[in-house]
Amino acid sequence: MLLTTFISVDSTVVKTGGKVAEMIRDGRFEELGERSITWGIEFLGKLAIALLIFFVGKWIIGKIRKFADRIMSRRQMDIALKGFLKNLIEIFLFTLLIILIINIVGSQTVSLAALIASVGLAVGLAVKDNLANFAGGVMLLFNKPFKGGDYIEAQNLAGTVQSVGILYTTLTTADNKTIYIPNGPLSTGNILNYSTQTTRRVEVTTSIEYGTDAEVVKKMLLEIADRHPKVLKNPAPFARMTKMNDDAIDFTLRVWVESSDYWNVTYDLNEEIYKEVNARGLVIPYRQMTVHLANSTEQTAN
Repeated sequence: MLLTTFISVDSTVVKTGGKVAEMIRDGRFEELGERSITWGIEFLGKLAIALLIFFVGKWIIGKIRKFADRIMSRRQMDIALKGFLKNLIEIFLFTLLIILIINIVGSQTVSLAALIASVGLAVGLAVKDNLANFAGGVMLLFNKPFKGGDYIEAQNLAGTVQSVGILYTTLTTADNKTIYIPNGPLSTGNILNYSTQTTRRVEVTTSIEYGTDAEVVKKMLLEIADRHPKVLKNPAPFARMTKMNDDAIDFTLRVWVESSDYWNVTYDLNEEIYKEVNARGLVIPYRQMTVHLANSTEQTAN
């Protein structure tokens, strides 16, 4: 098909070039000038029509996009989905506009369509990863593992979802960096969404030296949890000894909070536990290593 297209285009060029050469050979310069003027006027006319249609079409596309944006806003559509659909609508409408211009101007649509199809196939093979990203974006919007404003972790990256584009999903990190994750790997990988549930569990582990009364530590941790205004009463706070290490025993405090309070409560509990441990005379042991050395006599004998 591509070869047929090129043959069609080449034959047109050859015919036109043959007529020009014939006029020059026969000395028909006046006719050549008239033909050139006619061709120029015809070309400028088609160019003016094409530009007029393009700018009018661009204006209409802008109106359609604003209308679609109002409808999506009225339906309170997710910002990630809105961005994807607006880009998709714009690409589709501009493609239709270009096809309309080609038909109105009067180009050989069949040959041009064949050329575009052949070039499109070659480009498609070259950008197959981008096609996979486009398909991934569609899957993300249909499956909805997250929405705009959710805090997620995926592809070893974490951030707040800003938008789902045609090829990339945009995240903003806690320190205000922008991350672009390709939609293809994102749609097929693991996604950890921290924002879908209304409550989250905070877990704080404290190491205390051996010999400490476990009941005293458990009571202290539960008192700290009960005093915090943002710790939920149901489920009730949990405090137990959870591990015996080489140099200390671990006590774990688990409480439930609203998702929006997760980090503040985590920091508050750590600070309060540290204050209470010092106030009650409890000891947080340092990691230690005991080394036994042989005496000098044994070293000499050996």
